[in-house]
Amino acid sequence: MKSNDKNPETVSNVNQREIVLDLLLENEKTPGHFNVLIKQALDKYQYLLKPQRAFISRLAEGTLEKQIEEDWLINQVSKTKVCKMKPVIRNILRMSVYQLKYMDNVPVSAVCNEAVRLAAKRGFAPLKGFVNGVLRNLSRSIDDIAYPSRDKDFVSYCSVKYSMPEFLVEHFIKECGTQNAEKIMQGFDEDKKLYIRCNRNLITPEELKARLEKENVAVKDTIVPYAFEISGYDYLAGLDSFEDGLFQVQDISSILAGLAVKANKGDFIIDVCASPGGKSLHAAERAEGVTVEARDVSEKKAELIEDNIERMKAFNVRTKVWDATVKDESVKDMADILICDVPCSGLGIIGRKADIRYNITQDKLNSLVELQRQILSASSEYVKPGGFIVYSTCTINRAENLDNVLWFTENFPYELDSIEDDYPMLNQDTLKKGYVQLLPGVDGTDGFFIARLKRKDNGKN
Repeated sequence: MKSNDKNPETVSNVNQREIVLDLLLENEKTPGHFNVLIKQALDKYQYLLKPQRAFISRLAEGTLEKQIEEDWLINQVSKTKVCKMKPVIRNILRMSVYQLKYMDNVPVSAVCNEAVRLAAKRGFAPLKGFVNGVLRNLSRSIDDIAYPSRDKDFVSYCSVKYSMPEFLVEHFIKECGTQNAEKIMQGFDEDKKLYIRCNRNLITPEELKARLEKENVAVKDTIVPYAFEISGYDYLAGLDSFEDGLFQVQDISSILAGLAVKANKGDFIIDVCASPGGKSLHAAERAEGVTVEARDVSEKKAELIEDNIERMKAFNVRTKVWDATVKDESVKDMADILICDVPCSGLGIIGRKADIRYNITQDKLNSLVELQRQILSASSEYVKPGGFIVYSTCTINRAENLDNVLWFTENFPYELDSIEDDYPMLNQDTLKKGYVQLLPGVDGTDGFFIARLKRKDNGKN
């Protein structure tokens, strides 16, 4: 679907396309942190008008997201293939193709002229004619260029159509079947919403909704009664309701994971991989008198949690710097609930972090499974007999999800505990068994796995 981005050519002499080009070039040099790069750029240029910031964000994220498709289209009209081009020219063409294909309100003349100017400004004046020729050809034929045949080569078709490496197309087919695999990739392409969770210690959901609407924020209900989808604001941190700690930004899938934290009055909860603290803060609201210890591996991560604790006034949450792969004997048999949202491949949130698709490998998947098992093993004795572990990931990979859970129940005194009553809004048979796999394009969420495990009272398998 093409966006309705307004043409941001005036108002400021800042060249937004040049900012995007620098982001793409930096990502080529040091891949894996594109969201951080965009945030830093938007913070630096916070003085720009909202349409200009939106243009930078949309073009940068979209260009990376659709890179495989862009390269396919360029290669159909260019004698020099994308892989042989200089990085500057390659990325100028990619971002220009994205505008031609997906940004209707940006005139073709602006796309071509700005690309030529940018090439010259970056020292490639001799290639102005090449850049202009490729883009003019594409502007006339972009909607007529044939993609690989869906019927004859489904994997190649999906790879180009959804800009997904073939390795991952095959992975999703293996995990979820052909039909759901395509739905998942379509789901990644859908416009991403911003979700918030009401801080019920400070305000009711109804009061928060009214407060946000007074701040001219559009608010929609979600499947969680105290979570909302919001839009229409200029700058999130500029909202008084945000500064006052009345809500936490948190994706709906992550909020759903928190519903499995079945807390009782006075419970002690440990979150072993807590940064930036969304699940810890959610757990702190689940019952009266709850205490949450939010842990992560570094001071920097702990500071992110503390920032949210302070803003949300969640003073029943404390932080601790601790490597989750290392056993902490000081909390043996102390926790009523352990939250274990482990580092994962992130294959369920590719729609929010496009660069994940280009950086994951089978070796990385294998190493993550081992890391997750180390964390589960080290944390297993923190829970009291009769207590619970809530295990979650933001991925679509059985090895990281159900296989890990089954391995854990075979080797430690735990059993899956039904979460059916915690998720009346979901209709999946596996809830009775104690776990659920959510899929983008199928469940209307990101790809998320949630399981609850109960420690056996006798401490034996």
